[in-house]
Amino acid sequence: MGINMQENISSEEMLEILDNNGRPTGRAKARRLVHRDGDAHATSHVWIIRADNVGKTGYDILLQKRSHNKDSFPDCYDISSAGHIPFGQGYIESAIRELKEELGIDASEEELEFIGVHDAFNRAEFYGQPFLNHEISNVYLLERGPEAVEFRLQPEEVQSVMWIDFDECYNNVKNNLFEHCICMDEMDMLYDALSHRKSH
Repeated sequence: MGINMQENISSEEMLEILDNNGRPTGRAKARRLVHRDGDAHATSHVWIIRADNVGKTGYDILLQKRSHNKDSFPDCYDISSAGHIPFGQGYIESAIRELKEELGIDASEEELEFIGVHDAFNRAEFYGQPFLNHEISNVYLLERGPEAVEFRLQPEEVQSVMWIDFDECYNNVKNNLFEHCICMDEMDMLYDALSHRKSH
């Protein structure tokens, strides 16, 4: 059951519970309990891209490899940067913060291109505990030039990053050719957005 922020005396990260239409309810709940109970909650997803001349879409995307000690999906390839929205914060604010914390990247609100909302639910088990994840995410693109980007990784969250041609990544996710926690329908969203960019 959700609690008011005034009643929260623990140091746990608190998330706002959303209704099934993605609207905030004003109820806060500890992150571990949200994943125990499968409550809908908000996250921001930022895909970092750079132009290439290899695949059909004409872009590389950046993947991060999650830390070995993560509480969910350790050692899996994942979105460039993603994070939960703490209670009282917004999608853009959290996206910019996560980019800085996880990757050492400074970005402005104007640089983030919103491409859609992704609603996903998955059920798993980690360290003997059930993990129910109902994320309603704002998805953004952040383009960087072809020059080398200097990353400063947060070791508690990210063990490495790699650039990969989008079409190769799409195939790898679709056919589970590497360990990942990326939703295929979000890859379809990216495919549409990148194809639209190339055509303009």
